[in-house]
Amino acid sequence: MQIIIQLFLLVLGFLLLIKGADKFVEGSSKIADKFHIPQLVIGLTIVAFGTSAPEAAVSITAALNKNADIAISNVLGSNIFNILVIIGITSIILPLTIQKSTLKFELPYVILTTLVLLLLGLDGTLGIVDGIILWVMFIIFFIYLIRLSKSGSAQMDDVPEASANDKIPILLLITVLGMAAIIIGSDITVDSATKIAEILGMSPRFIGLTIVAFGTSLPELITSITAAKKGKDDIAVGNIVGSNLFNILFVLSTTALITPVPFAKSFIIDAIVAIFAAVLLLLCVIRDRKVGKNGGIIMIISYVAYFAYLVFLK
Repeated sequence: MQIIIQLFLLVLGFLLLIKGADKFVEGSSKIADKFHIPQLVIGLTIVAFGTSAPEAAVSITAALNKNADIAISNVLGSNIFNILVIIGITSIILPLTIQKSTLKFELPYVILTTLVLLLLGLDGTLGIVDGIILWVMFIIFFIYLIRLSKSGSAQMDDVPEASANDKIPILLLITVLGMAAIIIGSDITVDSATKIAEILGMSPRFIGLTIVAFGTSLPELITSITAAKKGKDDIAVGNIVGSNLFNILFVLSTTALITPVPFAKSFIIDAIVAIFAAVLLLLCVIRDRKVGKNGGIIMIISYVAYFAYLVFLK
């Protein structure tokens, strides 16, 4: 009975995280639009941060609760899941194209940032200095995005626009409620995930790398599938790569600046798998900038093998 209650709470936490992020993006984007902030800036900040809000909230909450295993495994698990499962499944259904900018800079930058994270974690802790290093890399990435967007080379997701019927007090209420849902949802998610791990005799790392990673990756999954259905398959891949960068450079860096995050030796394997996933995607698209069915199958097989490894060592 206890496990059923905790699973229900976990699902409730995910729903609050996802809907909260959605409403936060909607409300804050429309407020920014009301004040005539350019759509480009809104897309690069509010919308981009919004899709990583679940990972950020869960990781920061977990770290503050001294549950570093979920804080780090959530990010690494999400990054692995994003590439091997989301891109893998989508590309089996529909070949995915990747933008030149994603191939030349963003994907190699994912590999670099994950490698840097691994090296920073070898001493056993992600501290303030490590957080600063990752934040500097994040600023470099953000400057790159601004230049790319101004040049017209980047395609943006749909940015919510305010209408005459949208009133600022209502939008403020939506934004505040969205943020509240994110905070409450993250607390419920971390608490229930920890208790599920205890009940099932599994490590918080295993739960974080699988169940929590899947739940916090749902916004990316929905966004990518929607983009692919609209024929914007290059945006679908760009979303995943961009999200992976945000997860490491914004989520973990911010978490490390707030509180030291222990980096267990077991995470070395997970970081290597995350690097492998990004390298595999790079190899799949390096010839014709497309991820086809064969590449998707290899990704799914790779994730199944990784999941089997997790189950074996849980």
